[in-house]
Amino acid sequence: MEYRAYVNFIYAAYMKMRVIMVRSRQETMEENRAKLISAGRKAFAEKGYAAASMDELTADVGLTRGALYHNFGDKRGLLAAVVTQIDGEMAARAKKIGTGAAAGDHWQAMLAEGAAYIEMALDPEVQRIVLLDGPSVLGDPSKWPSQNSCLLATKRSVEDLLDKGVLKPVDPEAAARLLSGAALNAALWVAASDDPKAVLPKAIDAFRAMATGLLADR
Repeated sequence: MEYRAYVNFIYAAYMKMRVIMVRSRQETMEENRAKLISAGRKAFAEKGYAAASMDELTADVGLTRGALYHNFGDKRGLLAAVVTQIDGEMAARAKKIGTGAAAGDHWQAMLAEGAAYIEMALDPEVQRIVLLDGPSVLGDPSKWPSQNSCLLATKRSVEDLLDKGVLKPVDPEAAARLLSGAALNAALWVAASDDPKAVLPKAIDAFRAMATGLLADR
């Protein structure tokens, strides 16, 4: 083998190995991140944010506090990641319920979606992590990235309903913010109440009544 060909062969082998190592490291980091989120989710649901021990949490998945700090910065950062995951699941579940409950009727689907989101306040995991500890530790939920995603989805639905003449001619962002905010605050109210099951139907009825005010006169 000529010298140049030999050098090219060695270089190609080196680059291939480097790609494999980088990919392996990236996959390990992603696996560790997923393990920590899963462990955090379990600990926060069972013990609450304040009582959850980061040493126990990381040890349960065979990692160290260093891995937690590297991936999330601190305990608060881990909670934010857990909240984002659960809130995203809530939105997807509510969307599925809304679509299934009112196939073809986008307005009724939106109402069903909002009601489903509020009803999830009865879920112990959602209640404790997203609706109680989340706002206490992370601040205003309306500013969470996951809530911004929900807002954008609601805005698109509102724009579609406006195009169809279903709603009064209102600003789509304003309507979307009011609808999203109403569902979120209703869920927060249910979660924080002394009797969530008793409060739930009141919250859903009020949400539906308020939202219906956006309907165009027919």
